[in-house]
Amino acid sequence: MRLHLQRVSRAQVDVDGTCIGKIQQGLLVLAGFGAEDSQDLPKSKVWASMLNKVLDLRIFPDENDKMNLSLRDFGGELLVVSQFTLYADCRKGRRPSFNKSAPGAEAKVLYEQLLQDFEQRLPGQVQHGEFGAMMDVSLCNWGPVTLLLDSADLF
Repeated sequence: MRLHLQRVSRAQVDVDGTCIGKIQQGLLVLAGFGAEDSQDLPKSKVWASMLNKVLDLRIFPDENDKMNLSLRDFGGELLVVSQFTLYADCRKGRRPSFNKSAPGAEAKVLYEQLLQDFEQRLPGQVQHGEFGAMMDVSLCNWGPVTLLLDSADLF
């Protein structure tokens, strides 16, 4: 699992010209699942660690404008968008390969569980995109602060 975090002052996702998710200050999370991610992943320590990292990384400003607050401490929101291209392999040729991405049906189950688990940990503060849809994502990157969390790097 890879989660690409962007601290934003605002972000929105549209499908067919209609806004389906919108946040103010918080994190835009692009979520991708790899071919090696199994349906048991949500029951693992890795899953819990990844979610807690997103919510507890101290990347929001305190009263002295220092990055000392987590998303939870700051009271920010989450916008979570599925993004299979996080597993693109660009080593050969000019066309990326997506063989390392999880198959769509498996990724959708993991994405929906990710949304449920974030909502459980941050009730009422989670918005999301539409899995498999052509989405227009707009954001104002605040900082900019952009981080990549990869489950392969946690343990």
